[in-house]
Formats: sequence, C-alpha cells, structure tokens
Amino acid sequence: MESNNVQSNTKRLVVIALLIAMEIVLTRVLSIQTPQIRLSLGFIPPAVLGMLFGPLYAGIAGAIADILGFTLFVTGPYFPGFTLTGFLTGATYGLFLHRKTPPTGKFPLWRIIVAVFTVTVALQLALDTLWVSMMTGTSYVALLPWRGVRTVIMFPVQLIALRFITGERFRSLI
Repeated sequence: MESNNVQSNTKRLVVIALLIAMEIVLTRVLSIQTPQIRLSLGFIPPAVLGMLFGPLYAGIAGAIADILGFTLFVTGPYFPGFTLTGFLTGATYGLFLHRKTPPTGKFPLWRIIVAVFTVTVALQLALDTLWVSMMTGTSYVALLPWRGVRTVIMFPVQLIALRFITGERFRSLI
C-alpha cells in the first residue's frame, strides 16, 4: 500500500518538474519579447498543471517556475510580484480546469473563458502592468496600451489552445 503512494508521489513530482521545465523554456526561450511585452505559449504548462493537480500544486509550480526562470535567464532585477502572479496564474487554472468534466465528457466552455479572462486581464494586464510600472518607474497608464495589445492577441490564442487541451481526445492522453 505504501509503495503505491510513494510511486504516486514520485510520478506527480516528475510530471510537475517536467511541466515547470516546459514553462521556463516556452516563456523564457521560445517567446517573442520586447521591453514591454512577452508573447509565448508559456501558459500551456500551468494550465495542464492546474488541470491535473489542482490550484495548490499548480500555484506552487507557477511560483517555482518564475523563480527558476529568473535564476537561469536573468533579464533584470528579481521582483517578487511576478512570482505572486505565477502562483495566482497556476491557482486560477487549477480552480477552473481541475477535474471539472461532467459525465458527458464535454468540458464547459464558460470555465475556460473565465480562467483565460482572469489570467489575461486581471493577472497579466492589470497586475503584471503594475509590477512593470513599479520596477521601471513608467506610468501605469502609459504601459496599458502595449500590454493591452498583448491581451488582445493572447486572449483568443489561450482560449483556442485551452479548448483543445480540455477536449476529450487530449484529456484521454494524460
């Protein structure tokens, strides 16, 4: 009995570690980045983490990914606000995407829309813009247009990608 629990915990740890590594690569290496915005597919690993393990594990993994990503790819001073956003992003995906599939097998679209809206608008547009403003001394309002463009681009990208990821065929693979 106890050996199954150890195997389960080991498997969970390995999957979380691999998804953290994927998030770092997708966010820090395979992204389009300017001083104001970053476009990447780095939202996929936290969403999968949230879907598989729930808000707490996904949130902790998001914070760890931010700290490790900063440590490996230093682009400026460390700011704990981005780590908070990483935690909240994972927790949000976990809150809305974790084991919510009804018996029909179809994942409710409204859950994906709310998760994507919360992450792209509340966390990345509002909160991350505040962090960038605090770090650079640039006016919050002056940063909003650039970051708003990012939100307009990434909202449908995330919506489509997460609709695919929460689909019955993809879920059967994991």
